[in-house]
Amino acid sequence: MWENRMMNKIARETTLIVAAHPDDEILGMGGTLLKLAQSGQNNLHLLFLSFGEASRGKKETNEDLRKQQAIAVSKKIGARLHLEENFPDNAFDSVPLLKIIQKVEYYLNIIKPTIIYTHHGQDLNVDHRLTFQAVFTAVRPSRYPYLKKLYTFEILSSTEWQVKTSSTVFLPNTYVDIERYLEPKIELLKEYQRELSPYPFPRSVQGVKALAQYRGMESGLKYAEAFQLIREVRP
Repeated sequence: MWENRMMNKIARETTLIVAAHPDDEILGMGGTLLKLAQSGQNNLHLLFLSFGEASRGKKETNEDLRKQQAIAVSKKIGARLHLEENFPDNAFDSVPLLKIIQKVEYYLNIIKPTIIYTHHGQDLNVDHRLTFQAVFTAVRPSRYPYLKKLYTFEILSSTEWQVKTSSTVFLPNTYVDIERYLEPKIELLKEYQRELSPYPFPRSVQGVKALAQYRGMESGLKYAEAFQLIREVRP
């Protein structure tokens, strides 16, 4: 009976990933997402705040392709996709922060997550920083009593490219073993083929493997994804 109660408790967890752009979810925690899905914690939600194309120097944004890629990835993970918002890519700071906060609050009230993952608050990418600020403001204490944990993740070519000071550096304190999920993570990332570049660019197959290996060495694992636990509320 105890085991049944524990399984029911796990099944009731609702995990929400709030990311600025499609592909951030796989770069930041693709292995963890796959692991959560396989564990039976299938109540997974992906919320994107932008399609993430306009800053790439292209004449056309090709939003339909980006949507199709996000849909394909969410189906493979088994997550519910929320891709209705489209704040301007690489220009979230051109929008009042309150507007982004209100959008996040709208989805929080619908989804009622018990666990949230989002961007590191000091990433070089302005969209990532403002996504974190919107989420962190939205989940201020007493607003969402069902929220138990808030984590941040790192994004290659954004988190590590920020000027490293004691107030900006990503300081992980939680690690997830993704040895079995590293190759599937890379296959998912290939859905966003246009976001990959040849090594030594960080967002390359080799770059993804190198980071997983480095985080694994930090935690005594072969391959890992790292997170910073920002807040945990225990009963």
